Amino acid sequence: MWQSYIKGFKSWLLLEKSLSGNTIASYLHDVKLLTEYLEMQYPGTTPDQIHLKTLEAFVRYIHELGMTPASQARILSGIKSYFTYCTLEGICKSNPTVLLESPKQSRLLPEVLSYEEIEKMIMATDASTPEGIRNKAILETMYSCGLRVSEVVGLKLSALFMDVGFVRVTGKGDKERLVPIGDTAIRAIQSYRQHVRNQYPVVIGAEDYVFLNRRGKPLSRVMVFLIIKALAKQAGIEKNISPHTFRHSFATHLVEGGADLRAVQEMLGHESITTTEIYTHLDRAYLRSTLQDYHPAFKKH
Repeated sequence: MWQSYIKGFKSWLLLEKSLSGNTIASYLHDVKLLTEYLEMQYPGTTPDQIHLKTLEAFVRYIHELGMTPASQARILSGIKSYFTYCTLEGICKSNPTVLLESPKQSRLLPEVLSYEEIEKMIMATDASTPEGIRNKAILETMYSCGLRVSEVVGLKLSALFMDVGFVRVTGKGDKERLVPIGDTAIRAIQSYRQHVRNQYPVVIGAEDYVFLNRRGKPLSRVMVFLIIKALAKQAGIEKNISPHTFRHSFATHLVEGGADLRAVQEMLGHESITTTEIYTHLDRAYLRSTLQDYHPAFKKH
């Protein structure tokens, strides 16, 4: 059903809008994200049944996947073009994106987990099941290395250098970086490889991926998102958690502990130091307690 609409949308972008191949590919990918979300939450929904509230829920969903406001705005641009096409072609009676607002490009620090909360989530994994052993390795790796969710699902066996305590990560723009990995995460990955991954029938093309599902295929970003949501609930954490929360927590804990900002930038794979500087906006209580402990003017007499 959606495929025929998307095919018409592609032709419209090419013939009516004269857009480049890259832009068309991006717009089609945006609509694919929306259809995947609809299949999960509202199966059988047609374009004319989409309302503003549905799209606002979709915006929250891609935010929770860890996408930046800039990425969210770009995706919404593709969605808006799609519904403009649907309205012009009479597929939709009205355009549900007219009042849809793009996310503000704020630089506020997202939700951060304490070390104790991260430990609770890791402890919530069930060590008696294959999925629990795998999920523990995923969480340990995310927190130890500060990886993006796309970097976790794309992690390769050939990129693990456990003997020297490093992993090679492919980040945005296919840029590679070496990131240190802690002993706890190394042990969790080794346990997963030994007791779980070796038992899976691996599909062709997935042989080098670290984290697989039961069918021997690489995990999707959505699957990691759902795993983390479920573990947060089991651990009794009411914060709005996503895979990106682990990356933010990794960086915040480093900066709070006094790590050099350039080193944090290198580990996170940030192009600009200004992106990393977001983590200097630490909790006010933490800053005040630090001043009270170490600054002469703040010390109680």
